Amino acid sequence: MLKILNIISDRNIGGAGRCILNFLKYYDRKKFAVKVVVPKGSLLKPEIEKLKTKVIEVDGIADKSFDKKAILKLNRIIKKENPDVVHTHGTVTGRISGRLCGKKVVYTRHSVFPVSPRIKKGLGRMVNKYVNEFLADDIIAVAEAAKENLTDGGISPKKIKVILNGVEPLKKASQKEIEDMKAKYHIAEGELVIGILARVDAVKGHQYLIEAAEALKKEGRAFKVLIAGTGENEQALKSLVKQKKLEDRVLFTGFLSDVKGFLSILDIQVNASYGTEATSLALLEGMSMGLPAVVSNYGGNPGVIVHGENGYLFESQSSEDLARYLKKTMDDTEHYQYMQKKAIQIFQQKFTAQMYARNIEKVYEGLF
Repeated sequence: MLKILNIISDRNIGGAGRCILNFLKYYDRKKFAVKVVVPKGSLLKPEIEKLKTKVIEVDGIADKSFDKKAILKLNRIIKKENPDVVHTHGTVTGRISGRLCGKKVVYTRHSVFPVSPRIKKGLGRMVNKYVNEFLADDIIAVAEAAKENLTDGGISPKKIKVILNGVEPLKKASQKEIEDMKAKYHIAEGELVIGILARVDAVKGHQYLIEAAEALKKEGRAFKVLIAGTGENEQALKSLVKQKKLEDRVLFTGFLSDVKGFLSILDIQVNASYGTEATSLALLEGMSMGLPAVVSNYGGNPGVIVHGENGYLFESQSSEDLARYLKKTMDDTEHYQYMQKKAIQIFQQKFTAQMYARNIEKVYEGLF
Protein backbone atom coordinates (compact mmCIF):
# COMPACT_ATOMS: atom_id res chain seq x y z
CA MET A 1 0.00 0.00 0.00
CA LEU A 2 1.37 3.40 -0.99
CA LYS A 3 1.18 6.19 1.58
CA ILE A 4 0.30 9.60 0.10
CA LEU A 5 0.58 12.94 1.88
CA ASN A 6 -1.22 15.81 0.14
CA ILE A 7 -0.18 19.37 1.07
CA ILE A 8 -2.41 22.32 0.19
CA SER A 9 -2.10 25.93 1.36
CA ASP A 10 -5.70 27.06 0.67
CA ARG A 11 -7.80 28.33 3.56
CA ASN A 12 -10.94 28.46 1.42
CA ILE A 13 -12.37 25.74 -0.78
CA GLY A 14 -11.25 26.57 -4.30
CA GLY A 15 -10.60 24.46 -7.37
CA ALA A 16 -7.54 22.72 -5.91
CA GLY A 17 -9.39 21.83 -2.73
CA ARG A 18 -12.35 20.47 -4.63
CA CYS A 19 -10.01 18.30 -6.72
CA ILE A 20 -8.61 16.81 -3.51
CA LEU A 21 -12.13 16.18 -2.19
CA ASN A 22 -13.17 14.47 -5.43
CA PHE A 23 -10.09 12.27 -5.31
CA LEU A 24 -10.78 11.33 -1.69
CA LYS A 25 -14.28 10.17 -2.61
CA TYR A 26 -13.11 7.76 -5.29
CA TYR A 27 -9.53 6.60 -4.72
CA ASP A 28 -8.78 2.92 -4.11
CA ARG A 29 -8.41 2.59 -0.35
CA LYS A 30 -6.99 -0.92 -0.74
CA LYS A 31 -4.01 0.43 -2.68
CA PHE A 32 -3.46 3.85 -1.12
CA ALA A 33 -3.47 5.44 2.33
CA VAL A 34 -4.02 9.19 2.01
CA LYS A 35 -3.63 12.04 4.51
CA VAL A 36 -3.88 15.80 3.90
CA VAL A 37 -1.94 18.74 5.36
CA VAL A 38 -3.86 22.04 5.46
CA PRO A 39 -3.33 25.46 7.07
CA LYS A 40 -4.85 25.97 10.50
CA GLY A 41 -8.45 27.12 10.16
CA SER A 42 -8.85 25.92 6.58
CA LEU A 43 -12.44 25.34 5.49
CA LEU A 44 -11.21 22.14 3.87
CA LYS A 45 -10.60 20.43 7.22
CA PRO A 46 -14.20 19.44 8.08
CA GLU A 47 -14.96 18.47 4.48
CA ILE A 48 -11.93 16.18 4.33
CA GLU A 49 -12.78 14.64 7.69
CA LYS A 50 -16.27 13.81 6.43
CA LEU A 51 -14.52 11.55 3.93
CA LYS A 52 -12.82 9.61 6.76
CA THR A 53 -9.41 11.03 5.98
CA LYS A 54 -6.87 12.28 8.52
CA VAL A 55 -6.16 16.02 8.39
CA ILE A 56 -2.95 17.54 9.74
CA GLU A 57 -3.01 21.29 10.44
CA VAL A 58 0.08 23.46 10.24
CA ASP A 59 0.88 27.13 10.82
CA GLY A 60 2.52 29.35 8.24
CA ILE A 61 1.47 27.98 4.85
CA ALA A 62 -1.94 29.67 4.60
CA ASP A 63 -2.47 31.03 1.09
CA LYS A 64 1.29 31.19 0.51
CA SER A 65 3.28 29.38 -2.15
CA PHE A 66 6.52 29.85 -0.22
CA ASP A 67 7.09 30.31 3.50
CA LYS A 68 10.62 29.73 4.72
CA LYS A 69 9.52 29.41 8.35
CA ALA A 70 7.12 26.57 7.52
CA ILE A 71 9.78 24.28 6.00
CA LEU A 72 10.90 22.86 9.34
CA LYS A 73 7.29 22.32 10.43
CA LEU A 74 6.52 20.40 7.26
CA ASN A 75 9.77 18.45 7.57
CA ARG A 76 8.68 17.24 11.00
CA ILE A 77 5.27 16.19 9.68
CA ILE A 78 6.74 14.36 6.69
CA LYS A 79 9.29 12.51 8.83
CA LYS A 80 6.60 11.50 11.31
CA GLU A 81 4.07 10.35 8.67
CA ASN A 82 6.78 8.80 6.44
CA PRO A 83 4.76 8.86 3.18
CA ASP A 84 5.93 7.29 -0.07
CA VAL A 85 4.71 10.32 -2.03
CA VAL A 86 4.30 13.98 -1.11
CA HIS A 87 1.70 15.52 -3.44
CA THR A 88 1.72 19.33 -3.34
CA HIS A 89 -0.94 21.63 -4.74
CA GLY A 90 0.86 24.82 -5.70
CA THR A 91 2.95 25.11 -2.54
CA VAL A 92 6.69 25.43 -3.14
CA THR A 93 7.27 25.02 0.59
CA GLY A 94 5.73 21.56 0.44
CA ARG A 95 7.90 20.56 -2.51
CA ILE A 96 11.07 21.73 -0.77
CA SER A 97 10.19 19.80 2.37
CA GLY A 98 9.36 16.69 0.39
CA ARG A 99 12.72 16.83 -1.34
CA LEU A 100 14.64 17.53 1.88
CA CYS A 101 13.03 14.46 3.41
CA GLY A 102 13.99 12.30 0.42
CA LYS A 103 10.44 11.60 -0.75
CA LYS A 104 8.93 11.26 -4.20
CA VAL A 105 7.23 14.58 -4.96
CA VAL A 106 4.27 15.32 -7.22
CA TYR A 107 3.21 18.88 -8.00
CA THR A 108 -0.16 19.82 -9.49
CA ARG A 109 -0.56 23.09 -11.39
CA HIS A 110 -4.22 24.05 -10.97
CA SER A 111 -4.17 27.46 -12.65
CA VAL A 112 -3.55 29.19 -15.98
CA PHE A 113 -2.37 32.79 -16.19
CA PRO A 114 -0.06 34.96 -18.32
CA VAL A 115 3.56 33.85 -17.87
CA SER A 116 5.90 36.47 -16.44
CA PRO A 117 8.42 37.81 -18.98
CA ARG A 118 11.12 37.20 -16.34
CA ILE A 119 10.89 33.44 -16.79
CA LYS A 120 10.15 33.31 -20.51
CA LYS A 121 13.76 33.68 -21.58
CA GLY A 122 17.36 33.93 -20.46
CA LEU A 123 18.56 33.26 -16.93
CA GLY A 124 15.07 33.49 -15.43
CA ARG A 125 13.85 30.70 -17.71
CA MET A 126 16.85 28.52 -16.85
CA VAL A 127 16.39 29.02 -13.11
CA ASN A 128 12.63 28.38 -13.28
CA LYS A 129 13.22 25.18 -15.25
CA TYR A 130 15.89 23.88 -12.87
CA VAL A 131 13.99 24.68 -9.67
CA ASN A 132 10.66 23.21 -10.80
CA GLU A 133 12.16 20.09 -12.35
CA PHE A 134 14.40 19.48 -9.34
CA LEU A 135 11.57 19.88 -6.83
CA ALA A 136 9.17 17.41 -8.47
CA ASP A 137 9.39 13.88 -9.85
CA ASP A 138 6.16 14.44 -11.75
CA ILE A 139 4.19 17.59 -12.57
CA ILE A 140 0.46 17.41 -13.23
CA ALA A 141 -1.27 20.09 -15.31
CA VAL A 142 -5.08 20.14 -15.09
CA ALA A 143 -5.44 21.47 -18.66
CA GLU A 144 -3.39 21.67 -21.83
CA ALA A 145 -3.24 25.43 -21.25
CA ALA A 146 -1.71 24.82 -17.81
CA LYS A 147 0.94 22.64 -19.47
CA GLU A 148 1.67 25.46 -21.94
CA ASN A 149 2.13 27.82 -18.97
CA LEU A 150 4.74 25.48 -17.56
CA THR A 151 6.59 24.87 -20.81
CA ASP A 152 6.60 28.61 -21.55
CA GLY A 153 8.66 28.90 -18.37
CA GLY A 154 11.19 26.37 -19.63
CA ILE A 155 9.90 23.18 -17.99
CA SER A 156 10.31 20.10 -20.18
CA PRO A 157 7.02 18.75 -21.58
CA LYS A 158 8.32 15.26 -20.77
CA LYS A 159 8.06 16.15 -17.09
CA ILE A 160 4.38 17.11 -17.33
CA LYS A 161 1.27 14.93 -17.40
CA VAL A 162 -2.07 16.52 -18.34
CA ILE A 163 -4.86 15.17 -16.13
CA LEU A 164 -8.19 16.88 -16.65
CA ASN A 165 -10.27 17.71 -13.61
CA GLY A 166 -13.27 15.56 -12.83
CA VAL A 167 -16.41 16.12 -10.78
CA GLU A 168 -19.39 14.20 -9.50
CA PRO A 169 -22.39 14.53 -11.83
CA LEU A 170 -25.18 16.75 -10.55
CA LYS A 171 -28.80 15.72 -10.69
CA LYS A 172 -31.16 18.47 -11.77
CA ALA A 173 -33.33 20.00 -9.05
CA SER A 174 -37.00 19.07 -8.80
CA GLN A 175 -39.61 21.05 -10.68
CA LYS A 176 -40.82 22.58 -7.42
CA GLU A 177 -37.28 23.66 -6.50
CA ILE A 178 -36.79 25.15 -9.95
CA GLU A 179 -40.05 27.08 -9.69
CA ASP A 180 -39.06 28.40 -6.26
CA MET A 181 -35.63 29.49 -7.51
CA LYS A 182 -37.12 31.27 -10.50
CA ALA A 183 -39.60 33.06 -8.27
CA LYS A 184 -36.74 34.13 -5.99
CA TYR A 185 -34.99 35.84 -8.88
CA HIS A 186 -38.17 37.16 -10.51
CA ILE A 187 -37.74 35.11 -13.66
CA ALA A 188 -40.93 35.35 -15.71
CA GLU A 189 -42.48 32.73 -17.97
CA GLY A 190 -40.66 32.65 -21.29
CA GLU A 191 -37.50 34.38 -20.06
CA LEU A 192 -34.30 32.56 -20.97
CA VAL A 193 -31.81 32.35 -18.10
CA ILE A 194 -28.09 32.97 -18.67
CA GLY A 195 -25.76 32.41 -15.73
CA ILE A 196 -22.13 32.72 -14.71
CA LEU A 197 -20.66 31.05 -11.62
CA ALA A 198 -17.21 32.42 -10.81
CA ARG A 199 -15.27 34.69 -8.47
CA VAL A 200 -16.38 38.25 -9.15
CA ASP A 201 -12.91 39.43 -10.14
CA ALA A 202 -11.98 41.46 -13.21
CA VAL A 203 -10.17 38.60 -14.98
CA LYS A 204 -13.33 36.49 -14.92
CA GLY A 205 -14.76 38.79 -17.59
CA HIS A 206 -18.20 39.57 -16.12
CA GLN A 207 -18.15 43.00 -17.75
CA TYR A 208 -18.29 41.41 -21.21
CA LEU A 209 -21.37 39.44 -20.23
CA ILE A 210 -23.01 42.65 -19.00
CA GLU A 211 -22.16 44.39 -22.27
CA ALA A 212 -23.55 41.42 -24.20
CA ALA A 213 -26.73 41.63 -22.10
CA GLU A 214 -27.08 45.27 -23.15
CA ALA A 215 -26.98 44.19 -26.80
CA LEU A 216 -29.57 41.48 -26.19
CA LYS A 217 -31.89 43.91 -24.42
CA LYS A 218 -31.69 46.38 -27.32
CA GLU A 219 -33.03 43.62 -29.56
CA GLY A 220 -36.01 43.17 -27.26
CA ARG A 221 -35.12 39.65 -26.15
CA ALA A 222 -36.67 38.10 -23.05
CA PHE A 223 -33.91 36.96 -20.71
CA LYS A 224 -32.28 37.26 -17.30
CA VAL A 225 -28.57 37.15 -16.46
CA LEU A 226 -27.62 35.74 -13.06
CA ILE A 227 -24.16 36.49 -11.66
CA ALA A 228 -23.34 34.08 -8.83
CA GLY A 229 -20.41 34.57 -6.49
CA THR A 230 -18.58 37.32 -4.67
CA GLY A 231 -15.32 39.16 -5.19
CA GLU A 232 -13.45 42.43 -5.29
CA ASN A 233 -15.07 43.59 -8.57
CA GLU A 234 -18.66 43.21 -7.39
CA GLN A 235 -19.36 46.88 -6.66
CA ALA A 236 -17.84 48.05 -9.93
CA LEU A 237 -20.01 45.60 -11.87
CA LYS A 238 -23.15 46.68 -10.03
CA SER A 239 -22.34 50.26 -10.98
CA LEU A 240 -21.89 49.19 -14.61
CA VAL A 241 -25.28 47.44 -14.56
CA LYS A 242 -26.91 50.58 -13.16
CA GLN A 243 -25.15 52.80 -15.71
CA LYS A 244 -26.44 50.65 -18.57
CA LYS A 245 -29.95 50.48 -17.03
CA LEU A 246 -29.88 46.71 -16.85
CA GLU A 247 -31.16 46.27 -13.28
CA ASP A 248 -34.22 44.49 -14.67
CA ARG A 249 -32.07 42.01 -16.60
CA VAL A 250 -28.85 41.41 -14.62
CA LEU A 251 -29.08 40.11 -11.05
CA PHE A 252 -26.36 39.40 -8.50
CA THR A 253 -27.05 36.35 -6.33
CA GLY A 254 -24.06 36.70 -3.99
CA PHE A 255 -22.39 33.57 -2.62
CA LEU A 256 -24.32 30.38 -3.35
CA SER A 257 -23.97 27.09 -1.54
CA ASP A 258 -26.66 25.46 -3.71
CA VAL A 259 -24.78 25.09 -7.00
CA LYS A 260 -27.18 22.40 -8.18
CA GLY A 261 -30.21 24.66 -7.77
CA PHE A 262 -28.49 27.54 -9.56
CA LEU A 263 -27.40 25.44 -12.53
CA SER A 264 -30.84 23.81 -12.71
CA ILE A 265 -32.54 27.08 -13.64
CA LEU A 266 -30.03 28.07 -16.32
CA ASP A 267 -30.56 27.67 -20.04
CA ILE A 268 -27.03 28.79 -20.94
CA GLN A 269 -23.90 28.81 -18.80
CA VAL A 270 -21.20 31.42 -19.47
CA ASN A 271 -17.50 31.51 -18.67
CA ALA A 272 -15.86 34.75 -19.81
CA SER A 273 -12.41 34.43 -18.20
CA TYR A 274 -9.45 36.13 -19.83
CA GLY A 275 -6.75 36.15 -17.16
CA THR A 276 -6.89 32.87 -15.28
CA GLU A 277 -8.76 29.66 -16.10
CA ALA A 278 -7.74 26.01 -16.10
CA THR A 279 -10.49 23.39 -16.19
CA SER A 280 -13.58 25.07 -14.73
CA LEU A 281 -15.33 22.75 -12.29
CA ALA A 282 -18.53 24.78 -12.64
CA LEU A 283 -18.53 24.13 -16.39
CA LEU A 284 -18.05 20.41 -15.78
CA GLU A 285 -20.96 20.35 -13.33
CA GLY A 286 -23.16 22.16 -15.84
CA MET A 287 -22.16 19.66 -18.54
CA SER A 288 -23.12 16.76 -16.27
CA MET A 289 -26.66 18.20 -16.27
CA GLY A 290 -26.73 18.72 -20.05
CA LEU A 291 -26.24 22.48 -19.90
CA PRO A 292 -24.78 24.08 -23.07
CA ALA A 293 -22.18 26.80 -22.45
CA VAL A 294 -20.79 29.86 -24.20
CA VAL A 295 -17.20 30.40 -23.08
CA SER A 296 -14.13 32.47 -23.90
CA ASN A 297 -11.40 30.81 -25.93
CA TYR A 298 -8.93 31.45 -23.10
CA GLY A 299 -6.96 29.01 -20.95
CA GLY A 300 -8.50 25.61 -20.38
CA ASN A 301 -11.95 26.48 -21.75
CA PRO A 302 -11.29 25.04 -25.25
CA GLY A 303 -10.37 21.76 -23.56
CA VAL A 304 -13.85 21.57 -22.03
CA ILE A 305 -16.16 23.10 -24.62
CA VAL A 306 -16.02 21.79 -28.18
CA HIS A 307 -17.25 24.54 -30.49
CA GLY A 308 -20.68 23.64 -31.82
CA GLU A 309 -20.86 20.39 -29.87
CA ASN A 310 -21.55 21.12 -26.18
CA GLY A 311 -21.46 24.89 -26.54
CA TYR A 312 -19.60 27.70 -28.30
CA LEU A 313 -16.25 29.45 -27.92
CA PHE A 314 -16.19 33.23 -28.29
CA GLU A 315 -13.23 35.54 -28.78
CA SER A 316 -11.85 36.41 -25.35
CA GLN A 317 -12.69 39.96 -24.18
CA SER A 318 -15.19 40.50 -27.01
CA SER A 319 -18.71 41.30 -25.81
CA GLU A 320 -19.85 41.41 -29.46
CA ASP A 321 -18.69 37.85 -30.10
CA LEU A 322 -20.20 36.69 -26.80
CA ALA A 323 -23.55 38.26 -27.72
CA ARG A 324 -23.35 36.64 -31.17
CA TYR A 325 -23.06 33.14 -29.73
CA LEU A 326 -25.63 33.74 -27.01
CA LYS A 327 -28.09 34.67 -29.76
CA LYS A 328 -27.09 31.64 -31.79
CA THR A 329 -27.72 29.40 -28.80
CA MET A 330 -31.05 31.06 -28.08
CA ASP A 331 -32.35 30.93 -31.64
CA ASP A 332 -31.53 27.42 -32.86
CA THR A 333 -33.74 25.14 -30.76
CA GLU A 334 -32.83 21.97 -32.63
CA HIS A 335 -29.09 22.51 -32.25
CA TYR A 336 -29.57 23.55 -28.62
CA GLN A 337 -31.13 20.16 -27.90
CA TYR A 338 -28.24 18.47 -29.71
CA MET A 339 -25.75 20.34 -27.51
CA GLN A 340 -27.63 19.29 -24.38
CA LYS A 341 -27.12 15.63 -25.27
CA LYS A 342 -23.50 16.14 -26.30
CA ALA A 343 -22.72 17.92 -23.03
CA ILE A 344 -23.70 14.82 -21.05
CA GLN A 345 -21.87 12.49 -23.44
CA ILE A 346 -18.62 14.47 -23.33
CA PHE A 347 -18.81 14.74 -19.55
CA GLN A 348 -19.23 11.00 -19.16
CA GLN A 349 -16.37 10.31 -21.57
CA LYS A 350 -13.80 12.69 -20.08
CA PHE A 351 -14.69 14.47 -16.86
CA THR A 352 -16.02 12.17 -14.14
CA ALA A 353 -14.49 12.20 -10.67
CA GLN A 354 -13.81 8.45 -10.97
CA MET A 355 -11.69 9.01 -14.08
CA TYR A 356 -9.80 11.80 -12.33
CA ALA A 357 -9.04 9.55 -9.34
CA ARG A 358 -7.83 6.66 -11.52
CA ASN A 359 -5.51 8.97 -13.46
CA ILE A 360 -3.98 10.40 -10.28
CA GLU A 361 -3.45 6.88 -8.96
CA LYS A 362 -1.53 5.99 -12.13
CA VAL A 363 0.86 8.89 -11.48
CA TYR A 364 1.56 7.61 -7.96
CA GLU A 365 2.13 4.04 -9.13
CA GLY A 366 4.35 5.20 -11.98
CA LEU A 367 6.86 6.65 -9.53
CA PHE A 368 7.93 3.19 -8.34
